[in-house]
Amino acid sequence: MLIFDLSQPGRGNPALAPAAPPPADDIPAAYLRETPPGWPEVSEMDAVRHYTRLSQKNFSIDTHFYPLGSCTMKYNPRVANVLAMQREFLARHPLAPEETGQGVLACLYELQEMLKEITGMSGVALSPMAGAQGEFAGVAMIRAYHRARGDEGRNEIIVPDAAHGTNPATAAMCGYRVREIPTDGNGDIDLDALRAAVGPQTAGLMLTNPSTLGVFEKTIRAIQQIAHDAGALTYYDGANLNAILGRVRPGDMGFDVIHVNLHKTFATPHGGGGPGAGPVGVSERLLPYLPLPLIACENANYRLLDERDRPHSIGRLSANLGNVGVLLRAYVYMRMVGKEGMKRVADIATLNANYLMAELKAAGFAAAYPARRASHEFIISIKELKERTGVSAMDVAKRLLDYGFHAPTTYFPMLVPECLLIEPTETETRQTLDSFVAAMQAIRAEAESDPALVKGAPYTLPVRRLDDVKAAREPDLAWRGA
Repeated sequence: MLIFDLSQPGRGNPALAPAAPPPADDIPAAYLRETPPGWPEVSEMDAVRHYTRLSQKNFSIDTHFYPLGSCTMKYNPRVANVLAMQREFLARHPLAPEETGQGVLACLYELQEMLKEITGMSGVALSPMAGAQGEFAGVAMIRAYHRARGDEGRNEIIVPDAAHGTNPATAAMCGYRVREIPTDGNGDIDLDALRAAVGPQTAGLMLTNPSTLGVFEKTIRAIQQIAHDAGALTYYDGANLNAILGRVRPGDMGFDVIHVNLHKTFATPHGGGGPGAGPVGVSERLLPYLPLPLIACENANYRLLDERDRPHSIGRLSANLGNVGVLLRAYVYMRMVGKEGMKRVADIATLNANYLMAELKAAGFAAAYPARRASHEFIISIKELKERTGVSAMDVAKRLLDYGFHAPTTYFPMLVPECLLIEPTETETRQTLDSFVAAMQAIRAEAESDPALVKGAPYTLPVRRLDDVKAAREPDLAWRGA
């Protein structure tokens, strides 16, 4: 039920309603509203109950196991949010003088330095407000680097076929042609194809490692050598940083630029359209091009660097310092877990993934790359099950909802038919993982004995199967009374 359906004329609490604003003399009359906006008229109790009921219909990390591959949907400690919301942080205006904000600038400067240490990069900028914007900043810096050298002929970005979809989109937005290279049967980049693809036209290589296939690139050193020998720069998509946190560093692998998803790895909820933060880290040769502002510490005082300090910067990507609340939550999380704690994050995330993969293989599911150890995530394919029963990966995903589990990522990467990309993260217990395996076993048995049951799922939710294409292309967002 929509809240409009609860509306009754005259119901509500006008004492709490804001006063009507004065007439806007500078807005032409043709654009002024002639009738009230038609807000629902409900009591406070009705409003509270309505939105509480809506929240109870949601699947979330707070209520369910959410093994969404390539997205790191993990529990975020509440203390990070509590500390980031202290009045001294919330009340400070972003345009206030720097001398009145030394505390927040100190926290963000330390965050910059910690991200440099974590990634092995020479410099970090905090301002990008999402992973995709961090990607854009990274490729824009690659473009600025080549232009500064007069190397205008480099007009291609190489992207593996298993890349996140934002990678080719980002390259195209920055004016590059995208050249796709394949991965081999073990999930690694095809080195012969890479050698054939690079040349004087290659500006950069975008790579996720561990990849979206759930494996760590065994030939990462060779990949770097091939790209750099051709004069190209290398970009690291940091979406899967949770797998290597505190263990290996992209800078040590030879990458020139990386974006980090603070809203996946460092204590901010992921999904729902935001808020996010995608800081970028760079090697020495890209330092002049970092986006602004940057935070500097000079004589124990903190200040923001601007265009006068960094004339070759690619510019500003967000207002002020970006999503400071997300940055502060990440800062608290890093200070709380510490260097050794970050290693445990990666260790347990990897342990959970390999345990879950082994248990699902024992239950009869086929791993996409059975000869490889999982990183923080892995892929199973139910192609064989579909061929025998007609039950697809999407059917399994919908049936999992009836068992109280959110589905893993379905049909991505598209290289693996009928695939489920599963990431348990480090915050789930063995008991939860065992319950998920039991649900998958039950669904497999249902598919064998009664395929129609699985194909009709879900049965226990407020809505059944939706037409996903119609919902995306023809959304009905307006309420019209009877």
